[in-house]
Amino acid sequence: MQRRLGLLQWASKCYLAAVRLLDVIQRSTTYLEERGVPSPRLQVELLLSHFLKLPRLQLYLEFERVLGPEILDPLREAVRRRGRREPLQHIIGSTSFCGLEIEVSPDALVPRPETELLAERAWTWLQDHPGTPDRPPSVLDWGTGTACIAIAVATHAPAARITAIDISPAALELARRNVDRHQCADRIRLQLADGAAALDPEVRFDLVVSNPPYIPASEIETLDPEVRDHDPRAALDGGPDGLDAYRRLASELPARLHPGGALLVEFGDGQASAVSGILTAAGWFVPEIHRDYSGRERLLLATREP
Repeated sequence: MQRRLGLLQWASKCYLAAVRLLDVIQRSTTYLEERGVPSPRLQVELLLSHFLKLPRLQLYLEFERVLGPEILDPLREAVRRRGRREPLQHIIGSTSFCGLEIEVSPDALVPRPETELLAERAWTWLQDHPGTPDRPPSVLDWGTGTACIAIAVATHAPAARITAIDISPAALELARRNVDRHQCADRIRLQLADGAAALDPEVRFDLVVSNPPYIPASEIETLDPEVRDHDPRAALDGGPDGLDAYRRLASELPARLHPGGALLVEFGDGQASAVSGILTAAGWFVPEIHRDYSGRERLLLATREP
């Protein structure tokens, strides 16, 4: 109790006066640590980097720098929000995805580092299947959210023409801002749609890419507060076993692919066998399963031809 009072007294005092950067890091780290925030010092450093507009490692050269109210006031509120387990990305308002700055909000899933692998495999597939001058490669981003995958693919495979769909109007507005920010509007068409069945029946794609909801409904309450309380439930809830979206993809997409087309999907821990089984039972072939940076099976490529 005495220590907590000391922290509160420090917070009241230090934000009214100039304080050394190192003192701010140390005290704010303790504040977040006591509230169970993972990697508390890193979180504080990232917040300071954002408000000071400095690379994070530059902070280590400026420990004696004195911070005034113009930095301390917004930092105090940001640290309090992080202490309530609001995601760092929501506080800052953006995140990096494949080296691209992507605006985020509670309207869409915060892009994860492992999903960068999905985007990278998509654009490398397109580089190997460049289409023709008369028919550039066409891509469907099924459940686009922030449009991070679509933008990364458009950036690295500029010949591709991408249709990005989502069931949420709010997510599509966020996606539109990101598409405009990265000047991809001529290559990415955003559309409100509940799956591929809502699209023009004549439209076909060379590649479908998706990071669908895959958390079993009963497990959502066990997730970290940053995810459970701040990501849209519709972007998390994969139904009773977490696999509902894969059943839809398996059944909806065969009629939507050009000959030689492919499906790339991300899935959750331990779901590789089940997702592969759903696809193969529906007549797909699964020639590739890829692992993420931690060695877990994380995404697969499926085709309609062996």
